[in-house]
Amino acid sequence: MNRIDGRKENELRPVTMTANFVDFAEGSVLIQCGKTKVLCCASVEDGAPRHVPEGTGWVTAEYSMLPRANRERSRRDVSKLKLSPRSAEIQRLIGRSLRAAVDLSALGDRTITIDCDVLQGDGGTRTASVTGGFAALALACKKLAAEGRLEKNPIRGHVAAISAGIVEDAPLLDLCYEEDSRAMVDLNCVMDEAGRLIEIQGTGEGRSFTAEEQRKLVELCAGGIRELIKKQKEILGG
Repeated sequence: MNRIDGRKENELRPVTMTANFVDFAEGSVLIQCGKTKVLCCASVEDGAPRHVPEGTGWVTAEYSMLPRANRERSRRDVSKLKLSPRSAEIQRLIGRSLRAAVDLSALGDRTITIDCDVLQGDGGTRTASVTGGFAALALACKKLAAEGRLEKNPIRGHVAAISAGIVEDAPLLDLCYEEDSRAMVDLNCVMDEAGRLIEIQGTGEGRSFTAEEQRKLVELCAGGIRELIKKQKEILGG
């Protein structure tokens, strides 16, 4: 099928990542995927949650969309001190994905929080948050190691995420909003740089889908994630 922006079925939207976008966070990245823009900031604090073994660190995430991130104004996520269910689910995904990239025992008794704030949403905000969030996390860990606060960098390897979907029976990588709103099937995929799966979220929005269709979507995501990891390495210096 002909895509709205003329891309091939396996082609990402234009992606840029700007490191150290804000001054005060230990690590920060502005990631832009097409019209989607997410600011990811990593903050380091001493101490870890009670459920974490002594001497072990923790990585967590928070996710929010600004009121005019979408085409119409939405209410702020925090209402009566409760997150929207969507934001709560997404930030758990981001946290799980980023913890897979870190040797928590090497982090020491610290917590790193990745704040992912969607400045503009045009599809793929959760996957952009994982990809940009990892880069912000890696910058923070690199800074801790350079300052001598860590004996070694706790990052095990790169992690990135992308979405794919089936629109008019065609499998497509990295759906923009117009494609996502018409998708029969939607799939989010998180992988490490070795191509191993960390998480898959697949949903039959308009119809069920086969194992073969899922395999095709995962293959599309794998190709996109390899490109995203190259982008991460460019801004992180290898």
